[in-house]
Amino acid sequence: MSNDLRGQVLTLSSFVDYSAGSVVSKTMLDKKAGTLTLFSFDQGQGLSEHTAPYDATVLVVDGEATLVIDGKPIVAKAGEMVIMPANIPHAVRADTRFKMLLIMIREK
Repeated sequence: MSNDLRGQVLTLSSFVDYSAGSVVSKTMLDKKAGTLTLFSFDQGQGLSEHTAPYDATVLVVDGEATLVIDGKPIVAKAGEMVIMPANIPHAVRADTRFKMLLIMIREK
């Protein structure tokens, strides 16, 4: 089976499974210009506060999470999107089981 996902219909909600007590990630596209990475988080799991040199866009695929951007909590649910600005501290915590597509577009 090829790892090339281009030209296919992808059902994001079932593309990566949940794993008890864990965060699972699957890179869908990795190019010089940016990446698409699908994550699943078990309830209560998250990513600790960090920064990124580029804007990071989170598209919530399933469930609900709290994103903390520059100390301010934002609740995002399935079907919603949040753009986290570059070089600003942010974190992610799954309020329920939660899946997100992380879209990173690198600037020149």
